[in-house]
Amino acid sequence: MLNMITLWALGTGEIILIALVVLLIFGGKKIPELMRGLGKGVSQFKKGVREVDDEINTSLNDLEKK
Repeated sequence: MLNMITLWALGTGEIILIALVVLLIFGGKKIPELMRGLGKGVSQFKKGVREVDDEINTSLNDLEKK
């Protein structure tokens, strides 16, 4: 299990290398568009989680009142 944790422990050099590879693959003009889409996806996911959480809390409150 420890090997899996250290696998994802990236240093500064690795992060810079990954960023350069992404820049070379997608180009400078496409990256902001990709990040915008990623941000929208994350916000939609958080909204969905919040809605499910609210639904569960509402159901629990209804059960407690009965």
